[in-house]
Amino acid sequence: MIKILFFGCFLTFVNADGFADVVLSCSLVEEGTGLGGMGGGALFSRTPATLVLRDVPVGPEESLDTLTPFVPPSVPDPDLLLFENKVSSPEIPNAALLLHADCNEQEVMCEISRYTPRGLPESSDPAYFMVSLSVEGLDFSTSLILQTLPVDKYEQTLTQNKLSLPLSQSGTLLTKVIFLVFSDINSVSAPLRGEILLHCGFKQEEATLAPEVGLEWRLQHRGKGRKVLEMKSRLDDTEGAPVVHGERKGSMVDTAQVLSEGNVSMSLTELKVVDEGTYICTVNLGPFHAQQVIQLRINQPPQVSLSEEKLVLKKTPQTLSCHCAKYYPLDAEMEWFFLPPTETEPKLFPHQGSLSSHRQHGDGTFSLSSHLSVPPSFSPGTKITCKVSHPALDDPLYISIVLESPQPDSYWWVLGFLVVTVLFFYQVMK
Repeated sequence: MIKILFFGCFLTFVNADGFADVVLSCSLVEEGTGLGGMGGGALFSRTPATLVLRDVPVGPEESLDTLTPFVPPSVPDPDLLLFENKVSSPEIPNAALLLHADCNEQEVMCEISRYTPRGLPESSDPAYFMVSLSVEGLDFSTSLILQTLPVDKYEQTLTQNKLSLPLSQSGTLLTKVIFLVFSDINSVSAPLRGEILLHCGFKQEEATLAPEVGLEWRLQHRGKGRKVLEMKSRLDDTEGAPVVHGERKGSMVDTAQVLSEGNVSMSLTELKVVDEGTYICTVNLGPFHAQQVIQLRINQPPQVSLSEEKLVLKKTPQTLSCHCAKYYPLDAEMEWFFLPPTETEPKLFPHQGSLSSHRQHGDGTFSLSSHLSVPPSFSPGTKITCKVSHPALDDPLYISIVLESPQPDSYWWVLGFLVVTVLFFYQVMK
C-alpha cells in the first residue's frame, strides 16, 4: 500500500517499505549579464524551482498521524522547474534530517545550477546540474551532481521552457544522482595546540564508477588561501599506494578509508591560531568535482588572576588589577562587582576599571588587564570580584578577594612593648 503524505512542513511520499519523497523549495541560480551593458559585473538570477528527492529512508519512529496528501499538478506546466530525483543510489547521508527541518524553523538552503563536466561541451546530452543543500542549525551539507535521464517520447511530450529539456508525463525533469560530496559539520571549534577531524566524504553511482580520485584541502582566511593537503589515487588499484602530499605538518587523511569508504576527512594536530579559517574539501572524480566548506575556529580560554593575594584597607585608594591572559579570539569582557558584608547580592562597580591595551603574544593569543581603584570607604569583609567572559568559556570566570581590616600602626606596637618592658623591670627592681 502506498500513501502520499505531508510531513509537517515538507511534502513527503511514504510507502510500505519505509521510504519518503521530500519536496524542497529551491532556486535555479544562473549567471546573468552586466547592468545595461555599462560595464556592470556579472549578476546572478534566481528562478523558483522544486526538487523532489525520492526514496529517502524513514525511521520507524516517524509518526504518520495528522499528515495531509501531496497532490502533484494535474496538468504539466512547461514553465515550472520541477526536478525529480531518486536518491537511493547513491544514498544521501542523513537525508532524513530534511523531513522536519523547515517545521522546526531551521532554514533549508537549496540552490540548483547548471554544471559542465570537464571535457564535455556545455550543451552536451545528457544535461548536468549541481545542487547545494544545507540546513541552518544542523550539521547537514551536501553537494549533488544530477544527470538528466531519457524521457519516453509520447504524442504530447512537453519541453521545459527555460532549460529546453524534455519533461516527463507528470511534468518533471527526471534526474539521477551520479556523484555527491558531503559533510556532517558546518563549523567546529578546537583549542589551541589541540587536534581536530574535519569530516568530508564522497559517493558515486556504481553504474558510472570513475577509476581515479583526487582530493584537495585548502584553507581560506582573510582573503588569503593556501593548500593544506592533496591526494591522488586510483580506486581500482588496491596495491598501489595513494600519493599524499601534506603541505601543513600534522595534516593527514586515512588513505585506506578513502579507497574503501569514500572518507576523505582530514585530521589536524597541534593547532595554531594560523590554522583558523574556512577549509574547502574538493573531491575530483573523473570529469566531476564537488566540494564542501567547513569553518574552523580556534578557541583558547583565558587564564585569570588578581594582582594581590590579600588586600588590606588603607586610608588612601588602592589599585587592584585583574589579568586575563593567553586567550583567543580577541573578544574578552571584564567586569567588577562588590558585595558588602551586610548584603547578599553583589553590585556592579559604578566606575569600572580602566583597561590596558590588548597585548598579542607570539602564538597569536592575547592578554588584557583591568585596573580598579578600591576606595578607602569600603568596609572590611567586602568581597570584590572580577568577572571574565569569553567565547571559549561555557560560563564566565569569577575571581574574588575579601578586604581585610587594617593592622594597628607599628609605632603603637613598639611604644606599648617599651611601656610593658619598663613596668616589668620597675617591678623587678622594686
